[in-house]
Amino acid sequence: MTVLLADSLSQSVMDRLHAAGCQVDNQPGLKGEELTKALSTLNPQVLVVRSTKVTEADLRAAPGLELIVRAGAGYDNVDVSTASGLGIFVANCPGKNSAAVAELTMGLILSLDRSIPDNVMDARNGVWNKALYGKASGVKGKTLGLVGMGNIGQEVLKRARGMDMNVIAWSRSLTKERAAELGVGWRGSPVEVAKDADIVSLHVASKPDTKKLADAAFFEVMKPGAFFINTTRDAVVDEGALKQAIEGKGVRAALDVFSDEPSVKTGAFSHELASNTSVYLTHHIGASTEQAQEAIAQEAARVVESYHTTGDVPNCVNLAAQSDATHQLTVRHLDKVGVLARVLNEMSIANWNVQEMENVVFDEGRAACAYIRFDGFADSSAADKIAVLEDILAVSLIEL
Repeated sequence: MTVLLADSLSQSVMDRLHAAGCQVDNQPGLKGEELTKALSTLNPQVLVVRSTKVTEADLRAAPGLELIVRAGAGYDNVDVSTASGLGIFVANCPGKNSAAVAELTMGLILSLDRSIPDNVMDARNGVWNKALYGKASGVKGKTLGLVGMGNIGQEVLKRARGMDMNVIAWSRSLTKERAAELGVGWRGSPVEVAKDADIVSLHVASKPDTKKLADAAFFEVMKPGAFFINTTRDAVVDEGALKQAIEGKGVRAALDVFSDEPSVKTGAFSHELASNTSVYLTHHIGASTEQAQEAIAQEAARVVESYHTTGDVPNCVNLAAQSDATHQLTVRHLDKVGVLARVLNEMSIANWNVQEMENVVFDEGRAACAYIRFDGFADSSAADKIAVLEDILAVSLIEL
């Protein structure tokens, strides 16, 4: 199996994949037309990326591509829709950078409260201003609102508890009972969190239904002077509404992600919020600790290794939660060559589109049972034809 590494991963990852029997082509920094060309030339079975965008052109350039592993928690840099249409698995590495992002989140909260970056800049410029910087409010006893309670949100919760903060939260899957178990105040919507919190921190995935989740209505209910933290994706924030909240009600923000972020590691940079004294921008470094990067890299290697050795794809993000199957055909049969081929041939004639299939073998390997879920008009005559095929023991057909 050929694996193309299009972003920089540790030598230990390459050693692990080599040991698993993979042929590894390490070309970190591939992007755009260079990536498309490399995929076309190499035609690998597996592509591993970090921040590199994987477009439709890339996917169509490598007809042998079977799996894309995004070495990180999100996967919005991969054209998942096209990958699904081409039958290409897409997997990610969730949870491995949670502690790193939580650490940065807490650092940004403290930076806003104590104006740490401004302290440092003034000191470097020969300015002493203890009169200004000695007036921090402090975070003990403040209410931290978490929008999203996945792996990262829960890591932030742990650290907030250590700083004696009160925590309220909303998450699509967070129930009142689970909130009570976690010791957080449950809120019914992101807006309710924004309304009741002194500090709001976002930890949701970037999806169509979270686009501009923090919108005008969200910022409108925030307390004057409240803190706003975003270490997830820029798409979840309406930056225009945030800017109005900063100017109109004194909201202060710390953003590790924002619109028009540079695609290069180093270079010139400009953003309308960069010079705003109420905003701290960091360089999209939430997951950028050595600990997190190595953990993510090893998880990416595990996904590839699993696929290579077993065909299973851990952390696959583009399998249907539920297929379009309308009926299930259950076939008990003798465990012989060609039996299922004959069954599937009859299903094809009946225009039954197979959606899911599992075949289990009984002890001693003489008989088996196939569970075949399909979409199509359930003509009982087709089931009757299958029932009389050679080596068939019993057939049943049910509607799902």
